Amino acid sequence: MSNAKERKHAKKMRNQPTNVTLSSGFVAERGTKHHNGGKPFHAQKQEPHSGPSQQRQTKTTPHSLPAPDANEQSSSKIMFKKKGGWKAGPDGASQEIPKYITASTFAQARAAEISAMLKAVTQKSSNSLVFQTLPRHMRRRAMSHNVKRLPRRLQEMAQKEAEKSVHQKKEHSKNKCHKARRCHINRILEFNRRQKKNIWLETHIWHAKRFHMVKKWGYCLGERPTVKSHRACYRAMTSLCLLQDLSYYCCLELKGKEEEILKALSQMCSLDTGLTFAAVHCLSGKRQGSLVLYRANQYPREMLGPVTFIWKPERTPGRASESRQLWIWLHPTLKQDILEEIKAVCQCLEPIKPNVCIPNTLLTPCEEKSQTKLAGEKIGKKRKRKDDGEDDKPAKKVTGCGTRDPCQPYSWVSPTTGIVISDLTMEMNRFRLIGPLSHSILAEALKAASVHTGEEDTEETLHRWWTDTCNNPESVSLHRRQEAIFELLGGITSPAEIPSGAILGLTVGDPRINLPQKRSKALANPEKYSDNEKVRQLLLEGVPVECAHSFIWNQEICKSVTENKISDQDLNRMRSELLVPGSQLVLGPKESKIPILLIQQPGKVTGEDRLGWGSGWDVVLPKGWGMAFWIPFIYRGARVGGLKEALVHSQYKGSPNIPGDYPDCPAGVLFAEEQAENLLEKYKRRPPAKRPNYVKLGTLAPFSYPWQQLTQDWASRVQTQEAPSVASSPRGDESDSGRNEVPRAPALESAHQPPGRVAMSVNDPKEPEVMDTACQDQAQTEMVMDQGDSESLVAIRSQFCVLRNKKFLKQLSAWCGPGSEARRAAWRAPSKDKQELTRDLSILDQFPRALVWVSLSLLRKGSPEPHTMICVPAQEDLLQLSRDGHYCGPQEPRHCDPFKSTILKQKKEKEKLERRQRRGCAVPGGWAAGQVALTLGLWPGPLLGVTRHCSRVLLGFVTQGDFSMAAGCGEASGFVSLTGLLDMLSQQPAASRGLVLLRPPASLQYRWARIAVEV
Repeated sequence: MSNAKERKHAKKMRNQPTNVTLSSGFVAERGTKHHNGGKPFHAQKQEPHSGPSQQRQTKTTPHSLPAPDANEQSSSKIMFKKKGGWKAGPDGASQEIPKYITASTFAQARAAEISAMLKAVTQKSSNSLVFQTLPRHMRRRAMSHNVKRLPRRLQEMAQKEAEKSVHQKKEHSKNKCHKARRCHINRILEFNRRQKKNIWLETHIWHAKRFHMVKKWGYCLGERPTVKSHRACYRAMTSLCLLQDLSYYCCLELKGKEEEILKALSQMCSLDTGLTFAAVHCLSGKRQGSLVLYRANQYPREMLGPVTFIWKPERTPGRASESRQLWIWLHPTLKQDILEEIKAVCQCLEPIKPNVCIPNTLLTPCEEKSQTKLAGEKIGKKRKRKDDGEDDKPAKKVTGCGTRDPCQPYSWVSPTTGIVISDLTMEMNRFRLIGPLSHSILAEALKAASVHTGEEDTEETLHRWWTDTCNNPESVSLHRRQEAIFELLGGITSPAEIPSGAILGLTVGDPRINLPQKRSKALANPEKYSDNEKVRQLLLEGVPVECAHSFIWNQEICKSVTENKISDQDLNRMRSELLVPGSQLVLGPKESKIPILLIQQPGKVTGEDRLGWGSGWDVVLPKGWGMAFWIPFIYRGARVGGLKEALVHSQYKGSPNIPGDYPDCPAGVLFAEEQAENLLEKYKRRPPAKRPNYVKLGTLAPFSYPWQQLTQDWASRVQTQEAPSVASSPRGDESDSGRNEVPRAPALESAHQPPGRVAMSVNDPKEPEVMDTACQDQAQTEMVMDQGDSESLVAIRSQFCVLRNKKFLKQLSAWCGPGSEARRAAWRAPSKDKQELTRDLSILDQFPRALVWVSLSLLRKGSPEPHTMICVPAQEDLLQLSRDGHYCGPQEPRHCDPFKSTILKQKKEKEKLERRQRRGCAVPGGWAAGQVALTLGLWPGPLLGVTRHCSRVLLGFVTQGDFSMAAGCGEASGFVSLTGLLDMLSQQPAASRGLVLLRPPASLQYRWARIAVEV
């Protein structure tokens, strides 16, 4: 028998008995074969009618039965010959078949074999269950719990297994349901522990069940819904209502004298960019304002970021010395830089230490005491439940300031100016409702708080502040006026009809009491208030100043409102005790009163198309009440959006998104670097054959925005172009007869030309000297930047900036439009006004390297994406477009890849070095250190000649773009070089002015688009 057959035979017989004890001597000692190191192997006598078990050879054990007599032993020494007959034994003597056997001893031997066989059959040799031993075609799913599904011969064994498994199961606690047993022993403590690194909003658990969550800016935020809802969210923003949680926005509070606050903050803003903190409507507390902050006295460079602000309504108008309160709302990425700068200008460097310093914010003293007791008890010992309410207090959910370190100061005071700065981050919730039905949802979900009369017992109520307010007739009268204005919102078709930034203060009741049984859709009812004069007055004048007052400005009242909130469990218990199920729950004086602020968001305010799109309301409310307002808004028909929907909202409005669309602020630089790293890592994960080769496509920067190189190349390019024109003609553009006539006044022409062209004006002969000096200073700055690579961030700040001068942007917006007689006639002005305009726009002479925020709309097919290149069309492109109206655009010729051979050579050298290392040979260390890491398909090293790398001159980049469902075509927004834009506009004819070419980074096809500067 071969080895394979022996192994197969052994596998089959592994469950059979290997040692059988015999009582008779039918064993012959085999002399030719030994077992276990020379010990004789004993064989059982073969019977004519014996079964397979009798043919098997076994080894006798010391525990055998008494030995048989001599005759039986001598007769058992014969062996069976394979081909018939009998042969001699080991001693060569001829043996014969025995003539008789002893029946008792033979039967006893067979009984031992049978018992061993039955034991092997009934005993399992593996850990599998009985029904798992069946062939697969005989198995059924019900066999695991229904014994009668098994064959009858196996039912008894299965029943024993089932009874055995029942005794082994762990007994579950009877006072816990299945869902409670799966949860953590203390869910709130577990949630508080998981918020150490990334803070949760109050609506986090609701979002985590329905949204893709991301960890950004120190928070866990919902990025996008798990369901496909891109078009649904757009429809909600356009005709219904979209709800967003903006509670992650930071709030900085400034308290002090009005004149001191304005004097300090005036250093961080400029009138050129628009209204400041001292705007009349904003200073009175009637409107919300927005502006861009810079470092002190560094405008237009050193930009910090955009903010919105709200002044607390003043009690006695006209008193500048009165103590005022200012809230500044900003994005979390901008908080650190702006907070440090505000502390510097306000001289608030002395921190106010907190009263109590708790070492661990996640555990209360009662919980720490209970954990200390539990540590000494035995782990396996069962503890009884404690019914004492004082000793067993439930853990509280950490909200607001509980998520930050209490040992760190969050308030600073100035000993000289008396200004106090406080960080109110996470101390308030802020929800944003976008869409024309946002005010209708507010009107149905929120009800003004009821005024307490003298009949209620004031000792039982926990809202003592509201009781004191109701005792004041002036406060009650103001509350009635606010309630009347709030009810008028139901008769307005869109929030865009109300003046932008209007603020309405209000005190509302608990919105959970008015929660409907099923989700419904709130609708506007303008017919109800169509003839009401109050609605018309509200649309024209907005909310009165006195109605902007709210108790949310008082931190003590907000703290009382948060602590005295009725829990959902108690509220549901009260509902279950109602005599009529589903009826209105009336709490009376026990009902919570919540002070809130309603702030109107204007939506799209720039350009001429879709004005007012995306308008809505912001609701500011105390902490701890997030979910109490969130669910009623959803039950009235609001659809919830995340960060992706916020990006789409800003894109359709044509406004920059924070922080990606602010390249001249520190947060924007860090955001661009992180985005470039993520895109590069994603690009390298794909094999070279499955990713685009950007070198062959002529894309220098597919993952980043080289704003510094772009502005630098345009400045040097215009200087080289204007050098020969200055020598030939003092009025360069006017002597160009090859162009179509562009109607522009001399001053307007000099204002919109690049800085070099402005220097050629004959009206101001001293301008060229100033311009040359500025250019020399910038050239020296470039040399310093090349030498100090470690200070790249500082160099970028000092090199380029974003143009935000409102007056110049209006002129530039008119200049970008297509040529028309009405538009050109509107901008014609006398010579005196032209000179004043030239002096007002002298900032272009001082800072020629500026970027301009522009909007792009594709003329035909094409969908722009981020990092799309904005290029200047050539003369032949414009000529071809004028001849053929269906001309799609030119195509970029394919570039060659000069780095491919070098990369392949480096790859071979690397493989050769790895083979030498595996062999144990010495590897030269200088070769690997001197090599530059190259990636196939990407341009290595510093970028040179950004504008002239392709066949069309580069003008800028797209930062956000996609197919617009509002316009029905591709739309995008981005930045272009101011110098390049003016140079392009001065060379284009009037009929095609403002046309540019767009090319995605992974394509060779250019697409036509129209550029616009919306102000």
